[in-house]
Amino acid sequence: MSHPVAVFVSGTGRHLENFASLAQAGELDVDVRLCVSNKEGVLALERAARFGIDSLVLDPGRDLGDEAFSREAFAACTARGVELVLLAGFLRKLVIPQVWEGKVLNIHPSLLPAFGGKGYWGDRVHQAVLDRGCWFSGCTVHVVDNVYDNGPILLQQVVPVEPGDDVHRLAERVFEAEAQAFPEAVRLHLEGRAR
Repeated sequence: MSHPVAVFVSGTGRHLENFASLAQAGELDVDVRLCVSNKEGVLALERAARFGIDSLVLDPGRDLGDEAFSREAFAACTARGVELVLLAGFLRKLVIPQVWEGKVLNIHPSLLPAFGGKGYWGDRVHQAVLDRGCWFSGCTVHVVDNVYDNGPILLQQVVPVEPGDDVHRLAERVFEAEAQAFPEAVRLHLEGRAR
């Protein structure tokens, strides 16, 4: 039986599409039941519609505080029988209710704890890696707690920084690693084999 999941997004939804495609192909035992976005008109919502995934756009005007936003988001997940929440480029602070502890995973485009925390997202991370002169970057899948990029690490994948890299070249290679690492971490987590 497939595990019901929700994917929280703020942008393009490439991870959402990856999860839905893998599920359709029988390569990942998940049922993507809900796409939650904190932004209107993002490509992720179009991708969700193409796969027949219900979408919820929640508080795009940022009228709700973090706790109220989180209550509504997790209530929508509970109403759809979701067991696991996947944060995939989701750029809003979530307050994790006790009942959801250990059931929310995030993908981050660096080797945490390096280049993590508030303000480190997207191209900002890759620019920081390049500015520091790092030889390696990568991605991290971790359990979400109530501190940015802080929860237990489930899986990391290393990506070399190549001579001549700019933010976009590095970001593309890191995303390729993310597209493998995130589903693998979900598999391990669902099978109870995560570290």
